[in-house]
Amino acid sequence: MTEQLISAFVTLLVVIDPIGLGPIFISLTGDLEQAVRRKVALEASTIAFCVLAGSALIGDWLLTKLGISLAAFRIAGGLLLFAIAFEMVFQRRTERKTDQARQPGSAIAAFPLAIPLMAGPGAITAMILLAGRLGREPAMLSALIAIMGVMMLASYLVFRSAPQLERLLGAQGEAILGRLLGVLLAALAVQYVADGVKALNV
Repeated sequence: MTEQLISAFVTLLVVIDPIGLGPIFISLTGDLEQAVRRKVALEASTIAFCVLAGSALIGDWLLTKLGISLAAFRIAGGLLLFAIAFEMVFQRRTERKTDQARQPGSAIAAFPLAIPLMAGPGAITAMILLAGRLGREPAMLSALIAIMGVMMLASYLVFRSAPQLERLLGAQGEAILGRLLGVLLAALAVQYVADGVKALNV
């Protein structure tokens, strides 16, 4: 159980990427007052938490209604996570996120911060896959949602301290960290695909 929860923690840390969201938050809210920026950070984290918690709780039910097996979704999710890892390793993910962030929206907190930057396709996929991998037991689901809540809290804290963090890491530091996390995510994505193929063959 401990190994599964550690794997869930690492997966969500890499997919949600709280540190990587910092510079984008700065670009989106640079012209806002500090009080407004704090409000936007809190609202975005709350919305993303609700979306991802819902994915963990009803994602399996939705797959059943659509007639999609968890094994097939594991393979598809693994391929999606691998695509994200590829973008991270080759520094394409930040460019894509920045392009999404520039799209118009009625509220910065809901769009594009919460969706799709925080609770994007990769994070939603990861929550559904992790919930299925943990057996959908109430205690394990609660632990998974708690871990995801920690990621949202981390994102909120990064938003609050984004300017200081950006100065601390520097451009080179962010690039190195992003590549390391990308390689780790690629390995986890391959494991998802392997688990899915194994389940289909049973």
